[in-house]
Amino acid sequence: MKAKLAMLVMGLLLAAPMFAHHSFSAEFDATKPVSLKGTVTKVDWLNPHIWIYMDVKDASGKVAHWQCEGGAPNSLTRNGWTKNNLKEGDAIAIDGTLAKDASNTCNASSVALPDGRRVFAGSSNPDLATPGAK
Repeated sequence: MKAKLAMLVMGLLLAAPMFAHHSFSAEFDATKPVSLKGTVTKVDWLNPHIWIYMDVKDASGKVAHWQCEGGAPNSLTRNGWTKNNLKEGDAIAIDGTLAKDASNTCNASSVALPDGRRVFAGSSNPDLATPGAK
């Protein structure tokens, strides 16, 4: 009996990271698209998602700091990205979906890279078709 309980506890502990991962609809509002143009301040190329941090100026010139969630590094690499595509100071444009908490956070669906290419950002939005999928 103790062995079975120990195995159950171990299984739950090993599965905990899987349960910690969020769903798109828990954090983002699919009815609120956003388009941002700004300057990269930082890129975290880490699992389970990359994060792009950028400064965006509004019409009055006031700067707002934004953070945009992208896909997993492995997925982005398969879509033509490398961690060297974005560097601090690069001018980029991101299309995505706003966070529900009204913070300057979005789930990125596409990024216009400094070289002019527009790439899929690995969005977890289930309403977006994955490039190449049929």
